[in-house]
Amino acid sequence: MSDLQWITVARQSDLIAESGIAVWTPAGPAALFYLPGSKQPLYAIGHYDPIGKANVLARGIVGDIKGELVVASPLYKQHFSLSTGQCLEDETVSVPTFEVQRDGDDIKLGIRVKQVEGCAA
Repeated sequence: MSDLQWITVARQSDLIAESGIAVWTPAGPAALFYLPGSKQPLYAIGHYDPIGKANVLARGIVGDIKGELVVASPLYKQHFSLSTGQCLEDETVSVPTFEVQRDGDDIKLGIRVKQVEGCAA
């Protein structure tokens, strides 16, 4: 069974409109995007580009392809959906996504935590 653990990763003042920042989570580095003009202003995906094999996605250019909000990897320019993590150019490639919430000035990511049940001491 798994559950979400909410981890504070940034403050509202750390965010850059229409851009991403790299943040650290217990699950590894994440790319946090702030899009104040969209219905959902905060998105988070894995920071690691599995095609370019580097932690760079927070530095990518944010855009819209046929209504899908995406980030273009700064290395080889593949587009990753900010909603699903799916690579638009290669359906076999994706990056993890994280739930995001704002709590006052704190920006929190929901990290999946596996719980071990029924363990005997």
